[in-house]
Amino acid sequence: MDFELNKEQQMIRKMVRDFAENVIKPRTVEIDTEAKFPIDIFEQMGELGLMGIPFPEEYGGSNGDTLSYAIAVEEVGRVCGSTGLSYAANVSLGASPIYYFGTEEQKQRFLTPIAAGKALASFGLTEPNAGSDAGGTKTTAVLEGDEYIINGEKCFITNASYAKTITVTAVTGKNQDGRNIISAILVPADSEGLTINSGYDKMGVRGSDTAEIVLDNVRVPKENLLGDPDKGFKQFLHTLDGGRISIAALGLGIAQASLEKALAYAQERTQFGKSISKFQAIQFKLADMSMEVELARNMVYKAAWLKDQHKPFTKEAAYAKLFATETAFRAANQAIQIHGGYGYMREYEVERYLRDAKLLEIGEGTSEVQRMVIARQLGC
Repeated sequence: MDFELNKEQQMIRKMVRDFAENVIKPRTVEIDTEAKFPIDIFEQMGELGLMGIPFPEEYGGSNGDTLSYAIAVEEVGRVCGSTGLSYAANVSLGASPIYYFGTEEQKQRFLTPIAAGKALASFGLTEPNAGSDAGGTKTTAVLEGDEYIINGEKCFITNASYAKTITVTAVTGKNQDGRNIISAILVPADSEGLTINSGYDKMGVRGSDTAEIVLDNVRVPKENLLGDPDKGFKQFLHTLDGGRISIAALGLGIAQASLEKALAYAQERTQFGKSISKFQAIQFKLADMSMEVELARNMVYKAAWLKDQHKPFTKEAAYAKLFATETAFRAANQAIQIHGGYGYMREYEVERYLRDAKLLEIGEGTSEVQRMVIARQLGC
């Protein structure tokens, strides 16, 4: 086993860390408190090639691998959970399904501008009554002539307000067993009848755009159907498997930030005449945090490696997403505890880590859903 990153991966880590420290970090407090999507930062990330890391150069990408992309998400998430979430959603949910399942024409038209960093994308799956039960989708797409007419409502959709393209899941018919056929359709954000509202007041990741989408007789060409119309459900499950690696990487970044902040504070803070890092109670907390961060990193990187090797990775992606996001929440919580009363104050930032980390245990499949996925993979 070789745990060393190759030269390209090391270069990507350094480039993204430098960008995150110099460009994103000075604005993280502002992004959180003002709940403002930093579109200019995303434009700069696009210019650096970060949006296209896992995609081929022929589609505007950087021809990198999943591990390089996971490292980039980790580094962005280490300084700003909001920016990290929108970055992960743009690549894993917005662009990836087009790359996996799109026709050559769809890739050229829709994927290339996203991978080249000239446009953002979104994935419209969740509905008011279809969260963990994605099969309960109520949005419909009826083929009439050469167009699909789409009606329905989506909620909690990341990046929707700034996306040029939204991949929408919708019921397009019934199979032989009478079950709904759920397909994925590419919907331009400027389509007539499409309304996007971004009015959520969130606990965390406040600078990541989250919107609800209403589709009222939205018409798109039938050529915008993504992949096999009968396999839309399997397609977005595959998409979510990859997305879980990126959310796990984001959790890893937040956990790493929590550890770094807690360690630095413990070494500086004195009580009873000595640094609190000399007290065993604090040392044990830091030791557990460090151990869990390292375990999470191994899980995330292994899942990414398996995906790059074209090996089955569903179970490992669920492992990584479950463990890394719960580690992020535990690490942030312990960082607050180590900071004491200061940890409860916004200026010390660790309370933001906790608020941001909580969403990761919910989005892209709750922790409970990850355990279900793992159990199924075990044959239960």
